[in-house]
Amino acid sequence: MPLELILGGVRSGKSGLAERLAADGGGPVLYLATARPGDGEMRERIRRHRQRRPAHWSLLEEPLALGAALRDLGRRAPAPTVLIDCMSLWVSNLLLAGEAVFERERPAFADALPAYPGRVIVVSNEVGLGLIGMDPLTRRFADELGWLNQDLAARAERVVLTVAGLPQVLKGPPLPPHRD
Repeated sequence: MPLELILGGVRSGKSGLAERLAADGGGPVLYLATARPGDGEMRERIRRHRQRRPAHWSLLEEPLALGAALRDLGRRAPAPTVLIDCMSLWVSNLLLAGEAVFERERPAFADALPAYPGRVIVVSNEVGLGLIGMDPLTRRFADELGWLNQDLAARAERVVLTVAGLPQVLKGPPLPPHRD
């Protein structure tokens, strides 16, 4: 299971980089979206993401059950490259869904990830550079996402931090040259 983790802040270029890597890999790509279109601003973000992706990519919107989604996708032949965007929204969704959902879905994803037979590209926000939250839920979110990012980075073949559109490889092979 080749795993790549693309980290960055808001508007750092992390999703665009992940999409380029998925497109350059050849073969089928499935975009596994964790966002929920809860308000007009989020619907617009989702629309922009959809607009820039190739039309032939598959899409699965799954805000909670990433483990089950990966298990199901792994039964396809050939297994598509799965681009998961993003862990930040997923962790937020899990925390808002309640402790029982969080305690079930977080380990289900961790268990399904190494069993997936194809390439997985995961996008996540780096939260370790920000301020400490003022309320317990914000602090819990930063802790959980930070621990998840550490877990994914330990498993990943390549980890890239994207800052101002500039990718910096933290672990693994260099990025392939950009093809226009």
